[in-house]
Amino acid sequence: MAVTPYATIKGDSITIHNVRNFAYRTETDFTPRWETRTYDLSKLDSVDLIAVYWAGKAIAHIMVSFGFAGKDYLAVSIETRKEKGESYSTLARFFRQYELYYVVADERDVVGVRTTYRQPQEDVYIYRVKGPLKTCAAGVSRLSQGHERELHERPSYYNTLTTNCTTSILMHTRMSPESPPMSWKILLSGYVPDYLYELWPPR
Repeated sequence: MAVTPYATIKGDSITIHNVRNFAYRTETDFTPRWETRTYDLSKLDSVDLIAVYWAGKAIAHIMVSFGFAGKDYLAVSIETRKEKGESYSTLARFFRQYELYYVVADERDVVGVRTTYRQPQEDVYIYRVKGPLKTCAAGVSRLSQGHERELHERPSYYNTLTTNCTTSILMHTRMSPESPPMSWKILLSGYVPDYLYELWPPR
């Protein structure tokens, strides 16, 4: 978390700096790799919702992964950014204690570390989103702009209820009229997959 991502945008082309693509040997033993990658929004052809469970069905860590031309996958995980030596407190997450941090990573990094090295503590589920790609493309753009504006230049703060891994993703899609409306299932993030299934059932 020592390195923050940021983006430069020109038309449909988004260049993201400091994309994480670590080579893991264990969860805590890895070779750091930070990369600069460019994506073409016109080639966005898939969006996956990733739900990570560790404490029952009601609570999950939500991530999104964007696929481009069926081969490049960029995953975004919104987390707390703890300082070195800073202890973790569930209660403190309700207040301005932890900075907000966007992990922007190769999907094999941010998903792989959970499926390979955090089992059986964490269960990972990946769902293909059938919603409108226009909304998803808007989300990529807003997420990318958010990295630079909110985090790279000045910090924002995590809040368990209002600014978390799930509500922040929803906020970044608000520029589209087709974005999902607020629901209690967003606050209880473990139910987000069910909620999106209700909005956009398979055709």
